Amino acid sequence: MTSLESTTRAVDEGCPRRDVHTLPKAHLHLHFTGAMRHSTLVELAERDGLRLPAALTEEWPPHLTAIDEKGWFRFQRLYDVARSVLRTEADLHRLVLEAAEDDRDDGSGWMEIQVDPSGYAHHFGGITAFTEMVLDAARDAQRQVGIGIGVVIAANRTKHPLDARTLARLARQYAGRGVVGFGLSNDERRGRLDDFAPAFEIARKADLLSVPHGGELRGPDSVAGCLERLAADRIGHGVRCVEDPRVLDAVAAAGVPLEVCPVSNVSLGVYASLEEVPVLDLLAAGVPISLGADDPLLFGSRLAGQYAVVRAAHGLDDDALAELARMSIRSSSAPSDIRAALLDGVDRWLRAEPSDRSVHPPR
Repeated sequence: MTSLESTTRAVDEGCPRRDVHTLPKAHLHLHFTGAMRHSTLVELAERDGLRLPAALTEEWPPHLTAIDEKGWFRFQRLYDVARSVLRTEADLHRLVLEAAEDDRDDGSGWMEIQVDPSGYAHHFGGITAFTEMVLDAARDAQRQVGIGIGVVIAANRTKHPLDARTLARLARQYAGRGVVGFGLSNDERRGRLDDFAPAFEIARKADLLSVPHGGELRGPDSVAGCLERLAADRIGHGVRCVEDPRVLDAVAAAGVPLEVCPVSNVSLGVYASLEEVPVLDLLAAGVPISLGADDPLLFGSRLAGQYAVVRAAHGLDDDALAELARMSIRSSSAPSDIRAALLDGVDRWLRAEPSDRSVHPPR
């Protein structure tokens, strides 16, 4: 049996399986407002008399699509509505604390949370003041919950590239003080990567990770652009690189990890089913993968849920899940001591006697 076959062989339905919630892992693809608990969203909206749309209340999680700009606009509108309930510094602290608690309960020992400060600046005294509030919240959550937290400052590709440079300089200001990377998000069909390259150069000179989104709403050329123009250290999503063998080989040769978010890929219509998310193709090509939840508030599934659905959809055994967890840890910006402890925890998870005979549903 080849190593790949060992990694991806189907799981016998009668075989005991270890609990994915107790598997140590890192969470590298999590957006700020999207990390909010649904119950917190509803509570904060009621506090301020804000009326939420049905898609965020009785129809939650919402039915979404992003196959065209109209679908993406609806998705972004729901995200903006959710962001509007964050009114005070205490709200920010609560969001980060609860996200850290949820990640800890899902087995994560390191969480990287991505945020575009310009989307919150008008409520919180500007991008610098807001960033300091988020970093304070992350430090408090680390102390209270006991997991490590890094912050990724992300530019919005629907805005002017000069705004991205401003955010890159902001990220540089807090490099080594909680900010670990610089990203690029929102509608992938908007903006030219070349125009954002100067911002990523600013961040790279500050030794921040380059973690742009690519290869989800657009195809393999988007992934190639992230590699060639933005010198990506990781790529958010990136799954559609499998559509071009040359790009797939380039990602594998560069050793650039992909932050794969299976539930959101299906929810947004990138793939019709979880079985179609190309996890096995990426593994077969030697591409490192880190599973992420993306926006649990809008997709209804948190980190352990991603491992559960990948296990079920692709028949992965516990050895394969453990290797996915190792990939997430090795792909992270976590300090060496946290990485070592988490990797040791993965080994202990595998040595433990299996006791979970059921697959936990996504949450």
